[in-house]
Amino acid sequence: MALTNPNTNYLIVSYKGESAKDLFEKIKKMNRNIPREKYPDTFPDLRRENRDEIVFTNGSRIVSTTTGTKDLGRGMTLMYILLSEAAFYHDLNTVLLSLEPALMKTERSRIVLETTANGFNDFQVMYNRASKGQSKYKAFFFPFYSSAYEKQFAFDIKEAVTWYKSKNRGLRLSAKDLIDKEQKQLYEAGCSLNMLMWREYVLQDKSKNQFYQEYPATDIQAFINTGQSVFDQTKVAEQINCVTPPILKHELFDLPDTLKRYIGSGLEIYFLPKPRMRMFAGIDVASGNGNDYSTISIFGADGQQYASFYRNDIPVYKFAEIVREIGLFFNYAYLCVERNGYGTGLLERLRECESSYLNIYKMKHFDKGKERLRLGWNNNAVTKQQAVLNAKEMFECDLVNINCRETLKQMQTFVDKEGKLENKSKSLHDDLVISFILAIVAMKSNKYYVEV
Repeated sequence: MALTNPNTNYLIVSYKGESAKDLFEKIKKMNRNIPREKYPDTFPDLRRENRDEIVFTNGSRIVSTTTGTKDLGRGMTLMYILLSEAAFYHDLNTVLLSLEPALMKTERSRIVLETTANGFNDFQVMYNRASKGQSKYKAFFFPFYSSAYEKQFAFDIKEAVTWYKSKNRGLRLSAKDLIDKEQKQLYEAGCSLNMLMWREYVLQDKSKNQFYQEYPATDIQAFINTGQSVFDQTKVAEQINCVTPPILKHELFDLPDTLKRYIGSGLEIYFLPKPRMRMFAGIDVASGNGNDYSTISIFGADGQQYASFYRNDIPVYKFAEIVREIGLFFNYAYLCVERNGYGTGLLERLRECESSYLNIYKMKHFDKGKERLRLGWNNNAVTKQQAVLNAKEMFECDLVNINCRETLKQMQTFVDKEGKLENKSKSLHDDLVISFILAIVAMKSNKYYVEV
């Protein structure tokens, strides 16, 4: 771009000096191999070159720097900005705050962030929003089996094939040999048999978590969080490839209009309720002011997830109507509502309407020595710890099947911080994880106050 666009500026940013130097050396090597003699009218000559700058005779300039540079990009007008290994920046948002105004406002101007994943941080939040279409940036993900990587790993792949043949009577891997579920999914997604043999070769001395971090096949694998995660991250990454897609709006004939308006906009239905099957719903309530989400997770007695709902702009009084309609649609589902905070208001509305909702979880407590039942589930350190352990067991032992991708993504960042179960970052959410946990509480209570 610098060679073919006169009088324009370009900036390459890295998170440390060595990386910046390596990147800039590659640019210099490319420039040295430009066939200027063959195309003298196309490529301008080099005016000057130093440690962190290249200037051409057409007035264009390429600058290399690091994120530690004060007032990064200020005073510059840039055609193209490359932020290399952006997930490793100390404060990505501050970097973008100074660089975005420096970008030229033309069709060809770009800010590009490229990186390997580095767990859950500002970059992951930014990528997640972009992948949902909620950002001016566009998300791209390149799996380990893309053709570019296959060329890059050519020598390793050759050794892996030799290793595989030595273990399998001189035979290469064939499509009919693919018995493992994950291998089949990778092959169907475009992973070559050579790359599958290489994958088995690498997995000899690496755990799947380690492999996912270095060689992800999906973005959820790339951002996998080992650390103190509550849920088995390998299991989460595997499950994301097995979810059932939600039913499309035009295929839902009997759904009430109250709910149909939210299909594809917060409400996802994966299966219609089976006649006479008991259904269980976990409900986490928020204020509806745009911060935390009000969520619903519905499971059947068969362990399958039938529906999920998540919105952050629904006030409690409207959410009560949605909860009631969803509950009735799914065989008068047994509702487990967290009564702390806004949950109390929701419970009151469910019981005070003209046709009171009867199938609601009740929690035992003692009042002046007398045993009593109170609507809703009370969240405290003891009850939450037990509920999370039950949900973890049900998920990891394949006793329930989660179809909501957003729930699985939130399970990646749900961690145990010195005995406190919470989300890893204030910028991320765990509301769907909580409603999933509450659905398990409902299932394990072995109660149902109505006839199905």
